[in-house]
Amino acid sequence: MGYKDIIIIAVIVLVVGAASFYIYKAKKSGKKCIGCPDSGSCGLKNGNGACSGCCSCCSQTNEK
Repeated sequence: MGYKDIIIIAVIVLVVGAASFYIYKAKKSGKKCIGCPDSGSCGLKNGNGACSGCCSCCSQTNEK
């Protein structure tokens, strides 16, 4: 295994680690849908305090 292989593996490990850390932080802060820009502060709350469909992912989580 050469230096190029080690560098490629290190970059892949860094990218996967950074993505995992971002997901961990987002879930810990209470976001239901990480990809949705309004997941942490949706202004369209229904009577239960849940998001009532400000984006497609919020409406999918309420239907379950």
